[in-house]
Amino acid sequence: MASNGALNHNGAPNHKVVVTGLGMVSPLGLNVADSWDAIAAGQSGIDYITGFDAEAFDTRFAAEVKGFDPEDYLDRKDARRMDRFAQFAAVAAQEACRQADLNPREMDRYTVHSIIGSGIGGLSTLTEQHQVLLERGPRRVSPFLIPMMLADMGSAQVSMVTGAMGANYCITSSCSSGADAIGAGWELISQGRADVVLAGGAEAPITPLGVAGFNALRALSRQNDNPQRASQPFNRHRDGFVLAEGASVLVLESAEHADARGAEPLAELRGYAATSDSHHLTEPNPTGQSAAAAVTAALDTAGLSPGDVDYLNAHGTSTPLNDWHETKALKLALGDDAYRIPVSSTKSMTGHLLGAGGALEATLCTVALRQGLMPPTINLDDPDDECDLDYVPNTARPASLNVILSNSFGFGGHNSVIVLTRADL
Repeated sequence: MASNGALNHNGAPNHKVVVTGLGMVSPLGLNVADSWDAIAAGQSGIDYITGFDAEAFDTRFAAEVKGFDPEDYLDRKDARRMDRFAQFAAVAAQEACRQADLNPREMDRYTVHSIIGSGIGGLSTLTEQHQVLLERGPRRVSPFLIPMMLADMGSAQVSMVTGAMGANYCITSSCSSGADAIGAGWELISQGRADVVLAGGAEAPITPLGVAGFNALRALSRQNDNPQRASQPFNRHRDGFVLAEGASVLVLESAEHADARGAEPLAELRGYAATSDSHHLTEPNPTGQSAAAAVTAALDTAGLSPGDVDYLNAHGTSTPLNDWHETKALKLALGDDAYRIPVSSTKSMTGHLLGAGGALEATLCTVALRQGLMPPTINLDDPDDECDLDYVPNTARPASLNVILSNSFGFGGHNSVIVLTRADL
C-alpha cells in the first residue's frame, strides 16, 4: 500500500483494520437499525426544539434525539453523573460491542482502547450549572460540574461501561473530531499498537448557550417556518446548518484479532488522512486545495485511486461556503471522476452533529456498503449552479458499492477523510 509521509506521519499501515460493531444514538433513532431505516426512507429528524423554550431565538429548531431515557440503558446513579453527550457515547458503545460480540471484561482488557471525539463536550452541564451559580450562588454548584463537562468524559464513560482498560482519550478537532477519532484508531491498529479500538464521537450541543452562540456566528439556518426543509445541502436557498445531537461508536479490530475470535467483519477501514486549511477560524479555504489534499492522501493510504470510488458521503453542511468549497475540493481531488461519483449529505436528514458527525456518517457508510444503498440528499429541488455534481437528490439509490469515502471538515480548518471498503474486497 502507498503512503504519504507528509500527511500520515506514522507511515504505511501494516495490519488490516476491520469494523466489527456499530452503535448509534441519533435524531432518527436510538440504534443503528432504526436510524438507517429513516435514512433509507429519506426522513428528516429535524423539528422545533423541545428541550427549552426557544421562542426568543433566531433559530427555533434542531435535530434532537427523541425518546431517549438513559436509565433504560445505564445504571441510574451512573447515568445521573454523566452529561447527555457522555450518555449517548456510552449507549452507542454498548450497542457496538453487542453487535461485535465483544466483552472486554472477558479478554485482555488492556488491549481494548477507547477514543471518542467531541467538539464541545458537556455543554448541557456547563449551561445548567452556570445558571445555578447565577441564581443560587457558588456553594450550590454541583461537585460533578467539572467531571461531567470535560470533553474526555465520553471516552472515559465508554471505557467504564464496557470494561476497556487500554488508553482512553478524546480528540477535539471541531466537526472533524469523530472522524479523527476513527482515524486515530485506524493508525493504532494498523501499526500493531492495539488489537481493538472503540472509536467514535458524541455531542449534545442543543442548549440555550449553544444555539445562541451559533446564531451569533450566523452559522445556523433560520428557516423557522419549515424545520424539516431547513437542512438543504447544495440547494440554492440554503442558509446555514441545523444543530444536532447524538453519538456513534465503531468497534475497530485488526483482521487477525477479529478472525481469531470468529467475529464477522462488516467493512474494512482502508485509509485515513487529515490536513489543515491554515486559513480562518470558521471559513473553509476558498481554493479547496487542502481539503482536496486530504481526499487524495486518504486514497493514497488505502492504495486506491479516484476511479475506484463508488460513493462519497460529503461533509455537506448546508452552509453556502462549505457546499461551494467542498464541491470545488472534490473536483480538484477526483478530476473527471467527480462527475461520475455520487455524492450525498446525510446531514440533510440528521442535521449536523458537530464532533459526532464524522462517526455517525462512517457508521452510515458501513451500513450503505452492506445494504448496497446510497443515502439521499433530501430537500434538493433547486441545486446551486456552483454545486453541479450528482448529489443523489431526494431519494436513496441502490448501487453496487465497494469503496466509499467520508468527508469531515471543521472550524479551525480541519479536513479529515476516511476510506471504507467491503470487507471481502
